[in-house]
Amino acid sequence: MRLTLHTDYALRVLIFAGIKGDALSTVGEIVKHFDISEGHVMKVVHGLGRKGYLETVRGKNGGIRLARKPSQINVGAVVRDMEEELGVLGCLQGERHFCRIEDSCVLRGALRDATNAFLSVLDRFTIEDLVRPRRPLARQLRIELSDRAPLSSAQP
Repeated sequence: MRLTLHTDYALRVLIFAGIKGDALSTVGEIVKHFDISEGHVMKVVHGLGRKGYLETVRGKNGGIRLARKPSQINVGAVVRDMEEELGVLGCLQGERHFCRIEDSCVLRGALRDATNAFLSVLDRFTIEDLVRPRRPLARQLRIELSDRAPLSSAQP
């Protein structure tokens, strides 16, 4: 299974915001610290905001933060929300007559089970789990943490 860059960036944005806790983050910071495309990050942030994962604060001192507690953001759900298509083959994407043997194909079921197993593992993790090594992550990303900055306490 291969996830799109959109989902990769979505998870990075959520991790970054999770590390920062209640402090606001900006797209510019995320782009700088991860060395990734600003255009992509803008689209990702917009989508995460629409889906209720991020709170956006407008204005000169605005930015983004998690809209929910990190423990309430499930990684499997994020992947499902960000990926347009999780079927690894056309026959799993709902296309009829994709293949001559689709009506009796065992591989199709095996790949569906594998995709479900992949997502099932991701369902066991939350953003809280991903940001648990907060200080080492912050150090690697060169994020300065305030000792008083708690992990996000946003309510659902």
